[in-house]
Amino acid sequence: MPELIFPLDSTKTFTDQERVGHNRWHPDIPAAVTVKPGDSFRVHCREWFDGAIVNDDSADDIRDAPLAGVHVLSGPIAVEGAKPGDLLIVDILDLGPIPQEDSGPLAGQGWGYTGIFPTLNGGGFLTEQFPDAYKAIWDFSGQKTTSRHVPHVEFTGIVHPGLMGTAPSKDLLSTWNTREAALIATDPDRVPPLALPPLTDSAILGSLTGDAFAAAAAEGARTAPPRENGGNQDIKNLTKGSRIFYPVFVDGANLSVGDLHFSQGDGEITFCGAIEMGGFIDLRVEILRDGMTTYGVSENAIFMPGNTDPQYSEFIAFSGTSVTLDGEQRYLDSHLSYQRACLHAIDYLTKFGYSPEQAYLLLGAAPIEGRLSGVVDIPNACATVYIPTAIFDFPIAPSATGPFQIDPGIGAPRSSF
Repeated sequence: MPELIFPLDSTKTFTDQERVGHNRWHPDIPAAVTVKPGDSFRVHCREWFDGAIVNDDSADDIRDAPLAGVHVLSGPIAVEGAKPGDLLIVDILDLGPIPQEDSGPLAGQGWGYTGIFPTLNGGGFLTEQFPDAYKAIWDFSGQKTTSRHVPHVEFTGIVHPGLMGTAPSKDLLSTWNTREAALIATDPDRVPPLALPPLTDSAILGSLTGDAFAAAAAEGARTAPPRENGGNQDIKNLTKGSRIFYPVFVDGANLSVGDLHFSQGDGEITFCGAIEMGGFIDLRVEILRDGMTTYGVSENAIFMPGNTDPQYSEFIAFSGTSVTLDGEQRYLDSHLSYQRACLHAIDYLTKFGYSPEQAYLLLGAAPIEGRLSGVVDIPNACATVYIPTAIFDFPIAPSATGPFQIDPGIGAPRSSF
């Protein structure tokens, strides 16, 4: 096993650990540990709400989830010799749930969760159709998972980190805050908001204290969106065997990681749409000198995905176009097209006995594939969603006998404001 450089004790909160991570992006957060190019190492990660979501049949914890405190990230990890302008090469060697803890109160101890976030607390991709809070608990058995809240499915997880990235420079942080503030100003009272501005409440900034803490908390960027440094990209194929090339903006690169997922569908459409868990990740790092200029990688990370199971070969697919539910034509709106494809899939699954919320949770958690299938044929963009047929324990394709009727079980717990 690689050396454990960022340990987490499951009996303690994130801020009571031997090494305290962070939940904001800021260049002044000191590195918690330093590694050398070529080093392999293990990092423990807590699920993004630090244990606020529990294994029960209520969705009140999703409704009341402390969004101001996310994401709890392990790091920063400085890489000796990394300089601005370099590319940081990160290999994902292995990852999984909390090691040697297959039962317990924390997500990652034999279980994980998926949530539909209520509109008043972040919303989701389909928040207009699903404004209330719902939750599904998923139990792990090796690489496979099942749920008492979404029965009749079993699938192999594509385990991956939802969030990994390097620290921004002062200038880059200022750019983020300026452009996101301008977006918020276009509709400052929108629910959910258009973006999340810096927030001192619940800020965790590693070992910073006093005036330095206050200054960084006032301008530290929230970790919710993906940005030029990687960040919360939620790419399900960024799994074991992947190699990622991150731009370096500060000395040491200051890599951080967290938000591990046991599985996820493309888009993580419920916002808390993956199967969230704590766990471990094994990484190896190298430096590519002046790689940002050499390869033109200045505004994004690039990656080579791992080639790991599951490799599903049969799907049932649904399409959507850029026409709203009330019939308004939009011009090549691929975001709307994917929404419509997902809604078509949800409606289809309800014909077999699932509630719309169960179907929505399933699309967030299962390894569905989302694709932009046509973006040039005016006025309609076409997006598609592919659901692996092998995850169901009943026939899912249309047939002359009609939809097979399942027992939907206890259903997905609901909580509303």
